[in-house]
Amino acid sequence: MALFFELHPDNPQPRLLKQAAALLHAGGLAAIPTDSSYALVCHLDDKAAAQQLRRVRGVNDRHHLTLLCRDLSELALYAMVDNRQYRLLKSATPGPYTFILPATKEVPRRLSHPSRRTIGLRVPECKVTQGLLEELGQPLLATTLIPPGESEPLNDADEIRERFDTQVQAIVSIGACPREPTTVVDLTGGEPVLVRQGRGDPALLGL
Repeated sequence: MALFFELHPDNPQPRLLKQAAALLHAGGLAAIPTDSSYALVCHLDDKAAAQQLRRVRGVNDRHHLTLLCRDLSELALYAMVDNRQYRLLKSATPGPYTFILPATKEVPRRLSHPSRRTIGLRVPECKVTQGLLEELGQPLLATTLIPPGESEPLNDADEIRERFDTQVQAIVSIGACPREPTTVVDLTGGEPVLVRQGRGDPALLGL
């Protein structure tokens, strides 16, 4: 049975953030809110937790997972970013955007796309997500919480509790959050390419 943490969306309780972060650090899988929808997350360096995340989400190793980063300086540790890309990233972060970028050696090879050596990265605006990242001191590995065989992400912690209580170790609740996934933009080529239209406005990136 998953531990259920109810946090204030604007002023998350430090004690609960610390408990949830400790569970993630120990290899647990958690459902957490973001500024788009709820996400499944785990510790970046835990291979078993990453495999469990893929199983629960129902995706294989060709599915792009995302690193949730605290800020652009942390993002730049895990992705190769040139000046043009950095300006684009700065214009849209923090926010509901995921960027596909070439991965650096800091990203374990098993987490990047197997044929392209790329990784999805984002800087979320949600204060609870940011609080967990601060407690951990490193990015979280994440994927949008869309149940296997379905197309819509989940945005209600009580429904997540009913459906995933035995598959995750923690559920972090702030009530309902937006139900749209992030807008995904591929920055690995010469020009930005819109991969998925989501909550983030592509016009902010000139798309």
